[in-house]
Amino acid sequence: MKLRLCALASLLCLAGASLAAGGEGLTTPVKLPAYDAARAACRAPIGLQKKLVFVQDNRREFMQAAGRGLEAAARARGLDYSVAFANNDPALMIKQVGGIATDKTGAMVVAPIDPPSLAPALKKVIGAGAYVGAIVPPPATTVLNAPQYLTGKVLADAAANYIRARLGGKAKVVLLTHDGLQFLAPRFTAMRDTLRTLPGVTIVADISPATVDKDGGYRTMKTILLAQPNIDVVLGADTVVLGALAALREAGKARPDQFLGGIDGEQEAVVEIKKGGSPYKASISLASSIFGYAMGQHAADWLEGKSIPQAMDILPMALTSSNIGDYERDTANPGAVYADPVRRAAYLKMYGNICFDTRDNYINFPWSSEAR
Repeated sequence: MKLRLCALASLLCLAGASLAAGGEGLTTPVKLPAYDAARAACRAPIGLQKKLVFVQDNRREFMQAAGRGLEAAARARGLDYSVAFANNDPALMIKQVGGIATDKTGAMVVAPIDPPSLAPALKKVIGAGAYVGAIVPPPATTVLNAPQYLTGKVLADAAANYIRARLGGKAKVVLLTHDGLQFLAPRFTAMRDTLRTLPGVTIVADISPATVDKDGGYRTMKTILLAQPNIDVVLGADTVVLGALAALREAGKARPDQFLGGIDGEQEAVVEIKKGGSPYKASISLASSIFGYAMGQHAADWLEGKSIPQAMDILPMALTSSNIGDYERDTANPGAVYADPVRRAAYLKMYGNICFDTRDNYINFPWSSEAR
């Protein structure tokens, strides 16, 4: 049904939206308007701790940087901050979120491992009035996503240009995907769409590693090399592609003319790109310290009763030797980026409004700004 936003007593109301019973939030996909920073505040939550917890899936650098941004924002706003590491264990994550609900923590940000199994626990936290920020999968007070198809296309275009210019239009390609996570699948659809336009390209492996970390990429590439010892291009998330690079080097199959490219702008990937002669040629930045800082600010705003975004894009940026210096400066000081509207707009785009009084309108569908 059509969503219509209207003002009523300075609060957001929803007319004609389909809200499921039982506090299920917005389950029908809707197109969110631009975030209105001037929206009036509402009541602040009562009886919750001024505390922000990051429920972190694993210790890959992308998430570590998000944590650094969250911690910096919490420190700036006077919130206690802690991290709950789930270590790729979905059952442990459910237990951690349950503990957050029990001790009345005021705000949390989560990187879900198994979104369907975690959803009931997150709904309880939201129902209690706490802020829940989610990195990609709902449910959440604020969903952080990237325009996933565009993100994959930016990386695939860089690889395609390299294949044409440096590899004579021919390449054996490995795609290390996350197709089991529907929210990230569009980035790999974009890669396949782009590579399909190159007649000389063969995708010799299109596979999801068991874990989204270096070990997962390393083990998967070791298996691939048994059947395909000569690989020209590897694409995926930085953390798994870095693991694949380790496997290639261990097998003596890494070459300066290869194109390894990832998504996330992880520090180790940046170091590789800056090296002369590394197979690692590109990383698509989803500047996690900057979005982490923004989510930490939103958590603090929520606890003060302010209206915050329902959703936020982190915009993809292809890192090159010409812009890595600026990128490293910005990610090292996310507070300065957040405080500068022009610099912030290069990384973040915000949508919708929600506050404590309208918390039942939390997003509970796979939100993307690219949805049509």
